[in-house]
Amino acid sequence: MTMDNGTPWGCSDEHHGITPLTLWLMRLAIRVSHSRPYHPQTQGKNERFNGTLNRDVIRDRTFSTLIECRRAFDLWRDVYNHERPHEALSLAVPASRYRPSPRPFPETLPPIVYPDGAIVRRVQDKGRISFHGRLYKLPRALKGHVVAIEPRISEDGVYDVIFCTTRIATLNLKAPV
Repeated sequence: MTMDNGTPWGCSDEHHGITPLTLWLMRLAIRVSHSRPYHPQTQGKNERFNGTLNRDVIRDRTFSTLIECRRAFDLWRDVYNHERPHEALSLAVPASRYRPSPRPFPETLPPIVYPDGAIVRRVQDKGRISFHGRLYKLPRALKGHVVAIEPRISEDGVYDVIFCTTRIATLNLKAPV
């Protein structure tokens, strides 16, 4: 999944847009990637879609009720996916290319399990963990979750902070406090 650096689904902080949504995806082993900050052109498909939606449904219109608004969006979605040819798809319609994911949607999230002997910390209020007598700030969205801390073999005093299987931060014990 690719997203820009905004935070429409949760808290914002300086840790690369980690939100409750991205944590949920990580728990399902879905890799999350982010576009480069301040470069909206890397999100061209999304920008193109938003422009088309605005032009076809929103611009120059006022909706009196939510029902009227929903009806307009539903009609447009059907045309966009089933009737309107898309140049990027060699003039096919998106519905002709859609395939349901083979991955089942879980009723409950899998437990977070780290290997035996892993250094594990529970993220406290305001996204903080304690390690080697120092406090480190992690994304607030991690509050209440457990993370693993793994030493980097190639760099003495440097540790990676892992959530499920994703490296989310680096701790450097040699850096000044």
